[in-house]
Amino acid sequence: ARWFERFWRDLWLNRMKRKLTWWGAVGLAGMICFAALGQGSKADYDRALSLAQRTEGTVFRSKVKPVWLPGGTRFWYRVETGPGREEYVWVDAVTGERRLAFDAARLAKALSTALGKEVAADSLGLSTLEFVEDGAAMVFTAGGRGWRYRLADGDLSSVARAEAEMRSKSTSKLTRGSTRTGAETEIVFVNQTKADAELYWLDASAERRGYGRLRPGQERRHHTYEGHVWLLTDTQGTVLGVFEAGFEPGRAVVRADAGAAPKSEPDKVVAPSIPGISPDGKWVASIENHNVVMKPSAGGDKVRLSEDGTSEDPYETPVSWSPDSRRVVVIQRRQAQKHPVHIVQSSPTGQLQPKLITHDYLKPGDQIAHPRPRLFDVASGKRIEISEALFENPWELSELQWQPDSAAFSFLYNQRGHRVLRMISVDAGTGATRTVVEEVSKTFVDYAHKFHLTRLDRTGEILWMSERSGWNHLWLVDVGLGRIKNPVTHGDWVVRKVEHVDSEKRQVWFMAGGIRPGQDPYQLQLGRVNFDGTGLVVLTEGDGSHTVEFSPDRRWFLDTWSRPDAPPVIELRRAEDGKQVCVLERADWSRLLESGWTVPERIEGVARDGKTPIYGILVKPSNFDSGRKYPVVEEVYAGPQGAFVPKQFGRLVRHHAMAELGFVVVQIDGMGTSYRSKAFHDVSAGNLADAGFEDRKGWIRAAARTRPWMDLSRVGIYGGSAGGQNAMRALLDHGDFYSVAVADCGCHDNRMDKIWWNELWLGWPVGEAYVKSSNVEDAAKLTGHLMLVVGELDSNVDPASTMQVVNALQKADKDYELVVVTGADHGAAETPYGSRRRMDFLVRHLHGREPRWVR
Repeated sequence: ARWFERFWRDLWLNRMKRKLTWWGAVGLAGMICFAALGQGSKADYDRALSLAQRTEGTVFRSKVKPVWLPGGTRFWYRVETGPGREEYVWVDAVTGERRLAFDAARLAKALSTALGKEVAADSLGLSTLEFVEDGAAMVFTAGGRGWRYRLADGDLSSVARAEAEMRSKSTSKLTRGSTRTGAETEIVFVNQTKADAELYWLDASAERRGYGRLRPGQERRHHTYEGHVWLLTDTQGTVLGVFEAGFEPGRAVVRADAGAAPKSEPDKVVAPSIPGISPDGKWVASIENHNVVMKPSAGGDKVRLSEDGTSEDPYETPVSWSPDSRRVVVIQRRQAQKHPVHIVQSSPTGQLQPKLITHDYLKPGDQIAHPRPRLFDVASGKRIEISEALFENPWELSELQWQPDSAAFSFLYNQRGHRVLRMISVDAGTGATRTVVEEVSKTFVDYAHKFHLTRLDRTGEILWMSERSGWNHLWLVDVGLGRIKNPVTHGDWVVRKVEHVDSEKRQVWFMAGGIRPGQDPYQLQLGRVNFDGTGLVVLTEGDGSHTVEFSPDRRWFLDTWSRPDAPPVIELRRAEDGKQVCVLERADWSRLLESGWTVPERIEGVARDGKTPIYGILVKPSNFDSGRKYPVVEEVYAGPQGAFVPKQFGRLVRHHAMAELGFVVVQIDGMGTSYRSKAFHDVSAGNLADAGFEDRKGWIRAAARTRPWMDLSRVGIYGGSAGGQNAMRALLDHGDFYSVAVADCGCHDNRMDKIWWNELWLGWPVGEAYVKSSNVEDAAKLTGHLMLVVGELDSNVDPASTMQVVNALQKADKDYELVVVTGADHGAAETPYGSRRRMDFLVRHLHGREPRWVR
């Protein structure tokens, strides 16, 4: 009986265990499904795709454009304080007084009475504002009329003042969009035709962005930016006017005779200058049939200075005369080879059949142009021979300039392969050459991003930028002796930009990274130093990256500083010693935070060498839950020409939109990128495949050790251009860490890409370094999930670079996904379609579910 009892008891317990196990599995699956909710769901897509619109115009008091008054000690500015709200501020730079420029409530009341309609004190809508009578009165335009307002007694009177009417640009051809964004301004659009008019803003690619319709006789005031281009058409698309916003507000009027320019003063007729005329005015040098000729400016026979110019090796303008008019230098340039690249526009506007587009596009190893300076003596009409031993293999000759005494001229020689950059002086009488100063490197000389030359002719010196100490600094060079006099700046930090050179005071102003200990070394600070290296002073302070704008007389400057996790602070400082005069504005980001936007984390890690700090940011979704696990997605661009982690405040729309899909998004600058030491930068030399992966992987692992919600079993990566090359390389060499990659418009084989960028980092002649960095050569190593995106009209990176990767993947029998965006140029993954497909791919393969968006 006991055995029978035990049998049934054990049978029952085992069944219950199995049931509990099954229900536990169901429960666990349910928990997993519950945890996955909000990761790639429709709600996530809604938040991601609406993020740009939801967060636009949510940061206020973040920009100041000062208008300095005569005397240079006072200025005013208008600042945006909220949606449609503004404030006018008056500042005395001497005393540091900052106050409201006038009683806005009193002015609003006066304007309301004068205009017969309500005017709000915080949205006065003043334009063409000027303070007159030493600040005692102001004149402006409001409600389409001009006004004069006395501040003391509030007297408002009408004056003849209005926005200047803007002249329409040529309507026959639209070749340029809004490629420049300057100061905030306004345009009043006026439709004086008898039919409706359509209003468009032209983006940087000259694509039309609709802003609605103007009825006949209607006026509409639009906020815009200096340099932005606007277009008015009729309802059939015929262009009525093209207007570019200026610093001052203006009126863009289209009339019944649209197409003709608005009435304005005729353009001034400027007498054409005579190119090539000698300083003494006696001779005119020019190029005829590829050769140099001179003729007396007073009339007379021509003198041929050269006979060897041909169409393949012509002489070129401009000519460079010596100050004493005794000699002239002309560049003779053997022409580069042609390298046509053909791309097919499958779906051109206005025609059914495809269109072939061809453009010249030199690639690494191609034959480039060969310039040589030719020196001619005017009196004899003969050429003075110059030995080419110091510049026999030029990538380019530039910065040609005569000495004031006409004894010599100098030029900059950049040797092909970019390992020698040399300033050469040529004796005007003999043609003898010598080196003034040079940079020589076993890796590369970054002439494109770390170059500065200021000639100090009065003292026979030059200010020269160099990494010869291992850090990018400024040096003073004695031109006559051809040697370094002294370092101007030095230390374990870098000069990023020369802001101003004062040859009278023998001082240089510059922007530097890493000059303030304890701060992120990529953050820019303003410094000043004497030419002899003494008197170094850092003139900005805040823990952030700084931009500066000086007063017209340079006695004061506005300092705007911010970080990715801190909105702008705008200060007025004294240029003499950097002392803060007053805080002008602290940005208000409360509305941005209320939108659900999350503040990025700045994280410092350690590079592969175990000691060098590296820096990155981390962005979380707005519905972040520390109890969940989130896949990690890295945005990558590891091009050696710069550093790419944001250092100033911005909405970082792409990062945040990606995070809203249930990802933790990171971006890191690893070794091989710029703006640190020369050794840090040199990691990329001849090895673009390195791309700082070991540094960035270490950073991500270290961040995850204190952030258990980062799931390192699911790591994806995406990037474009060089970042596209990097993203695919992640799956070729680091598939144990990354499992998903989206590579947009990648330069997958550097032999297929533009010549200058690739020869700078991989050298010349083309050799094994190019093969080692090629994703095409290593395509068979692919692991994980890869999406390739390319624009069929990419003019920056030959689209064939992506298609050759496709060819190699097919030969290796590798799976991949290819998205060709028709009509798209470089950056196809940033189009709405390309961006959405990128999101879908990462959701599908990192969350393991189909995206839940609605078409």
